[in-house]
Amino acid sequence: MAEAPVPARPPVPTPAALRPTAPAAAAPSESPSARFGRVTDDGTVFLTTPDGEVLVGQWAAGPAADGLAFFARKYDDLVVEATLAQQRLLDGRSTPEQATASLQKVREALEARSFVGDITALTALCDSLAAGIESGKERAQAIRAEQRAQASAAREALITEAEALASSTSWRTTNDRYGAIVEEWKTLPHTDRATEQALWKRLSAARAQFDRARRAHFADLDANRKEAVGRKRELIAKAESLSSSTDFASTSRALRGLMDEWKAAPRSSRQDEDKLWKRFKAAQDAFYAKKAEADSAAEESLREHVPAKEALVAEAEALLPISDLGAAKRELRAIQDRWEKAGDIPRADRERLERKLKRVEDAIREHEAERWRRSNPEARARAESTANAFADGLAKLEQRKAAALAKGDAIEVAKIETSIAQTSALLAAAQAAAAEFTA
Repeated sequence: MAEAPVPARPPVPTPAALRPTAPAAAAPSESPSARFGRVTDDGTVFLTTPDGEVLVGQWAAGPAADGLAFFARKYDDLVVEATLAQQRLLDGRSTPEQATASLQKVREALEARSFVGDITALTALCDSLAAGIESGKERAQAIRAEQRAQASAAREALITEAEALASSTSWRTTNDRYGAIVEEWKTLPHTDRATEQALWKRLSAARAQFDRARRAHFADLDANRKEAVGRKRELIAKAESLSSSTDFASTSRALRGLMDEWKAAPRSSRQDEDKLWKRFKAAQDAFYAKKAEADSAAEESLREHVPAKEALVAEAEALLPISDLGAAKRELRAIQDRWEKAGDIPRADRERLERKLKRVEDAIREHEAERWRRSNPEARARAESTANAFADGLAKLEQRKAAALAKGDAIEVAKIETSIAQTSALLAAAQAAAAEFTA
């Protein structure tokens, strides 16, 4: 239902304002707010205030009771808006700023007097909402202060950690942690701008110190890598130039020297090392494969000498057992001379046949040493002297035994017989040793 235009002139108290105000009784279907207003027969709507009646509008769209109900609903809507704003503020579903906007709207409507209702109650409700807004602002301010304090503490903790990491050499993990610190910094509530900027400068300085050290470290690694790669490429070039050499002895020594230099050279990255080593080893393998092929051909060419040396070994083994030492020595020397002249043979055959020949040489040498030992006059004199000493000692024991028997001293006889048995055994051994020299 459309509202009639409100007159532009300011509300003028009616003569009824001179009389004491008494809210009219509202009909059962009316809003209780309707008790604070009335409608005249010509549709003029008045609001009853503590200061008297105030003209609030004109109703020309139907019965006067409908007009009064319309203006009462406007008041009720204001009450609902203020109450709802207050409840949402208490519940935390709105901010003090949002509640302030609702309060301003209600106060403007209260000042305009374009409704019918209890001005005193609405004014009190607005005052209560205003007080709630102030309390909400204080709470919000306290919360913000607490958040700022927590944010400052969190930033201080991040700064402490960042400065402690500035000298770290765990490059990857520390770099990742610095990134996480910056992201965490961004999520923190803002505090005092000057303090925050000062802390950020400290964080930036710590991170910059770490970054400089990290860049310097990897620059050194890169320089070392280039030096290592360059040095090993030089060694590879030398090895490749030797890979086709047929001077096997000197080239083998040269390659061993290159290997020693390779081990002493600085190391590059693992990937570079693998590639460089493959080239270096390929050059070595090419040379040693050629050397092995040449050695195999040389060994094969020596195989024709094997039968002659096998015959010489058989001839030497026929000298055993030795019957004539002088003849065996002469024949062995002749065999050895022919052995040297027979030429070289393959390594496996050489080791096998030389072992057999050495056994014959060792047997003749041992036979000669034993013969000399038996013919040594000094050794024979010592052996005979020892045998004679034991014989003299045995004769003396026999005399002592006879004397003890004459005295009838059985105990002494038993002791002397024991000594006689021991001396007889020693005499027999000495006589056997002396007998070897007479053979």
